[in-house]
Amino acid sequence: MPVEWQPVRQSRTHELVLQSIEQRVFAGELKAGDRLPPERELAPVLGVSRSALREALRVLETIGVLVAQPGRGPDAGARIVRHPDDALGRLLRLHFALGSYSLEDVLEARVVLERSSFEAAARHASAEDLDEAGALLLRMGAPDVGVPEFNDLDTRFHVQIARSSGNELTSTLTSAVRESVRPLILRALEAAADWRATAAALNADHTELLRLVRAGEGTRAADLVEAHIRGLHGTLVDEKPVS
Repeated sequence: MPVEWQPVRQSRTHELVLQSIEQRVFAGELKAGDRLPPERELAPVLGVSRSALREALRVLETIGVLVAQPGRGPDAGARIVRHPDDALGRLLRLHFALGSYSLEDVLEARVVLERSSFEAAARHASAEDLDEAGALLLRMGAPDVGVPEFNDLDTRFHVQIARSSGNELTSTLTSAVRESVRPLILRALEAAADWRATAAALNADHTELLRLVRAGEGTRAADLVEAHIRGLHGTLVDEKPVS
């Protein structure tokens, strides 16, 4: 039988640089806090141009695993970090806007994640964590809070509960999923016929959720947060959000 040839994948130079850095991370040779050599040293070692190296570093910065400090001195250069929350939120928001996921997909993901985080928070959250959530609620109920700030505080409240559950991945995913629908939720709140009544109803849910978590009633908190999320998502339109 004749040999069946398969096309060879062509990689751009910066992708090969990414692959090299990823391999070192996977092997444990690069860890959070480690600094990469200066561009003038690293580019010739890798056998690439400095422009290709910079392109690879920009990709790593975008996905939240590297921060680059320009200039000279001990803090200058590229350093490996762990900042997944913002990066995942940005990525998911873009894919949602592009239609990769439907609003229904996001809704069901939020329900699963937040049921889990509220149940776990009722078992594991510290008093300090819940006090932080309470401070957010206090500000949400202030008469001078506008819609954008309320939306931001709402996000932070849900993420704070997820963080207090003790599961960092759940916290990161909850933040990313909630961030992906932030523009839609903002528009829904701005379009509410009676904004103050809407805010009061949402805050009543938040207050009861926090009470249930403090009381260790995880199952009831999970049921309420599911109803809370489904009720809010029911006011949203399944359309591409404006970033």
